Amino acid sequence: MTTYSLTLRDDHVDELRRHLLRGDGHEHAAYVICGHAAIRHDPWDRQAHEKFLSVRVIPVPDDQVLESNPGLITWSTASFVRVLKEAAAHDQIVAVVHNHPDGMTWFSAQDDANEPDLVQIAFNRNGDGTKILSLLLTADDQWAGRVWLLPQAGAHAPLRLIRVSGNRIALHYEGRGAAVGLSAFQRQALAFGKALNDDLARLRVGVVGCGGTGSAVAMLLARLGVGQIALFDNDVVDRTNLNRLHGARQSDADAMRPKVNVVAESIAAMGLGVRAVPFEAWIGDPQCKDALRACDIIFGCTDDHDGRLLLNRFAYYYLTPVIDIGLAIDVGDGDPPTIRALDGRVTVLGPHETCLMCRGVINAEAARGEAMMRAEPAAYERRKAEAYVAGEGNPAPAVVTFTTEVACTGVNEMIQRLQGFRDPGGSASHRVRKFHLGEDRRPKHEKRPACAVCAAEEIWGQGDVEPFVGRIG
Repeated sequence: MTTYSLTLRDDHVDELRRHLLRGDGHEHAAYVICGHAAIRHDPWDRQAHEKFLSVRVIPVPDDQVLESNPGLITWSTASFVRVLKEAAAHDQIVAVVHNHPDGMTWFSAQDDANEPDLVQIAFNRNGDGTKILSLLLTADDQWAGRVWLLPQAGAHAPLRLIRVSGNRIALHYEGRGAAVGLSAFQRQALAFGKALNDDLARLRVGVVGCGGTGSAVAMLLARLGVGQIALFDNDVVDRTNLNRLHGARQSDADAMRPKVNVVAESIAAMGLGVRAVPFEAWIGDPQCKDALRACDIIFGCTDDHDGRLLLNRFAYYYLTPVIDIGLAIDVGDGDPPTIRALDGRVTVLGPHETCLMCRGVINAEAARGEAMMRAEPAAYERRKAEAYVAGEGNPAPAVVTFTTEVACTGVNEMIQRLQGFRDPGGSASHRVRKFHLGEDRRPKHEKRPACAVCAAEEIWGQGDVEPFVGRIG
């Protein structure tokens, strides 16, 4: 069995609202061209899943509408054929969108009767196996959707989830806010409402890097009630990180146990119904690809530049918010050392946000060295000796209270985007907490005009391409 979902960029949703919800009491229509991700094995339900990703909105012009009233819209199919042609040329999917101005929250009998004709046109134009999405925007700003698999009446499957992704994250699914959750989360619902608990239980969240920051993030997510968590790390517990790694014990360090297994077992022991799946691998390993693409939100807690480089591209190709977290402590000489800087950083990546390369967070030379160290360790050591690549150097300073606090800052940013507990404009795409000064700052960084990620709108929402996330090497 294959399940389906859709991610809409928030600016695309705004465009659709303006065109569809005009307040005139009539139905209107538009198209959304979508990229897609074909996930062969979801790590939580073990099913195939196809995720559709909005690329471009094309309104159906009023002069092509043949009839429009509160319960019906028909229009010339010439525009539909043109959109099908464009989608086929780029291996993309077409979604047909309309509104229900009278408050109906699901597809009408009229929709059931008319849509198979559109699907038949799509099959005639683009061939057997063509998929067509049908989306509905209700008068109270709710989304519903289904994917047509055959032109016959009833030959469709529901979208299990529609995400709206941007400065705010909205989840649309059947029964939102009606579930009876665990008593452990009742006080959380008193603060933020039952719907947030439902959203968290439905979310699939990835944590890349399970060290001091990542293990704290994972534990916080589990205690919030995030239902599905994927843990990615290829390192083991040792005595130098034992005091910072949440859930770790001396016996784990003695046995050099994988960090992901230790964190996953600690989450299971909470008894909160959270399913944590460990992946003992570097995030760019092929075995991580399906799980990564299945996630709704990803936390980047890795300290390697090459891993950050991959996540930096992933956020834009797959419209998946990546909340990247880092801690930098700069100390001077002396005993005790003088603290020159103690900065925690939370950066949210995705369309219309400045990427980590343009912010100067990723060191491209260090990323190349890390990639060489994995692929060609002998060549790496030889070139390091010749000073062509940067060596590992001394371990960076780290303190558990600060790694944990910056983890809290990142998780709270996720809650803000889901629930909006701060004032309007409270979402921060780049926050630096200067612990040594007791200040929070939001430094601005402009995109480089030639950036192939955050300034290249043509890649946003493309989903599956070869090579993965358009990355060579």
